[in-house]
Amino acid sequence: MVRYLGGWFVLLAVAMINGALREFTYGKYVSELSAHQLSCVTGILLFAVVIRQYVRLWPPVSAREAWQIGLFWMALTVAFEFLFFHYVAGHPWEVLLANYDMSAGRLWPLILLWVAVAPYLFYRNSLRGRR
Repeated sequence: MVRYLGGWFVLLAVAMINGALREFTYGKYVSELSAHQLSCVTGILLFAVVIRQYVRLWPPVSAREAWQIGLFWMALTVAFEFLFFHYVAGHPWEVLLANYDMSAGRLWPLILLWVAVAPYLFYRNSLRGRR
């Protein structure tokens, strides 16, 4: 479990770097929605690199474990988002929930989906490579 938690902290660091990149570069030149969307795409790509490497270094022993890792990381991400950004950063619940509105162009749910599914996908891909 410690290894999985450590992997999530790496993802958290990558997310912070991705957010800083957005805020200090292209976020100044495009709309907030466009910056959010671009940041989600780059986040998914950066997470892919981290998750792939994690699965290569410490492969799950089964498909079930791969799913457990992804769902654990997703749960930690959602908990962190709501607890930290509401109670520490002071964002209202409405603002946090608005990030889940894909009909308004918000792509945050895709990141959560990717975090949940990616360990399994990379695990399956690693099995094909062993054959």
